[in-house]
Amino acid sequence: MSVSATLGVAAAQVESVPGDVDANLRKHVDAVLAARAAGVDVLLFPELSLTGHGGGADALRLAMRVDDPRVAAVARAAGPMCTTFGIVEEARGAQFYNAAVTVRDGAVVQVHRKVNLATYGKLDDGRHFGAGSRIAGFALDARWRACVLICADTWNPALVHIAALQGCTLLLAAVSSAVEAVGDGFDNPAGWELNLNFHALTYGLPIVMANRVGREGGLTFWGGSCVLDAHGRVVAAAADAGETLVLARIDFADVRRARYRLPTMRDANLPLVLRELVRLHDAAGWRQEEREDERVDESGRRGDA
Repeated sequence: MSVSATLGVAAAQVESVPGDVDANLRKHVDAVLAARAAGVDVLLFPELSLTGHGGGADALRLAMRVDDPRVAAVARAAGPMCTTFGIVEEARGAQFYNAAVTVRDGAVVQVHRKVNLATYGKLDDGRHFGAGSRIAGFALDARWRACVLICADTWNPALVHIAALQGCTLLLAAVSSAVEAVGDGFDNPAGWELNLNFHALTYGLPIVMANRVGREGGLTFWGGSCVLDAHGRVVAAAADAGETLVLARIDFADVRRARYRLPTMRDANLPLVLRELVRLHDAAGWRQEEREDERVDESGRRGDA
């Protein structure tokens, strides 16, 4: 990819067929070819897009390694277009992850493993997946650097903060969000609007968010895929909860202006943050040791009695 002041980005808002990787692969290739025809540089699919939202429960059948031929098929179709899509990854030692694979020029560029496993409401990531342990960006060209987060990852501000401090200038949020996922009283579409606007505005960080559509396992996926610019403004969004490509162009000049006017990263005071995190970590360690000592003492007192 040549150095560019503007970037063509797209969110592939698709409905995954639960458990049917081959059908989903065909849908991925069709979307990839349509995006390339539209001049897209970066294409994002939703979380677990090759398996469906409930892929973790069928991990033994659906999991694939990153060198799987189906991953390679998407990479070949994508050509020079940077493309990110979701799989159940089987890693070394038969460990399973909710992962987003990024491909370009026929090869795997990066794999992000979901860090914040959503295990609340009607979500049960923690039953099926190991947690990722790293936030890492990758270069698109000399100006643009992307970072992938998966769904609940973006609800941990610390993870977005890390991505921004690493020099990320484009956030790719792969999402599988259902209206009923968290529970009554929690408005998922409105929550996502607030979440994305906050991060884009605070960090001068353009965001592509791809959410799936359709129904699966009693959950209704509402779509809402969109692109925000570096000022937190929605510049493109899905018109409804149908399958579509959400297309936009983002401008690096907007990133420069936004970060100059609101210097969040310049003023992040990393030494203070690191010092306080170490202090909190140490304090948590002491509390855990104290709880263990209390259990031992209590057990001893019961034994003496």
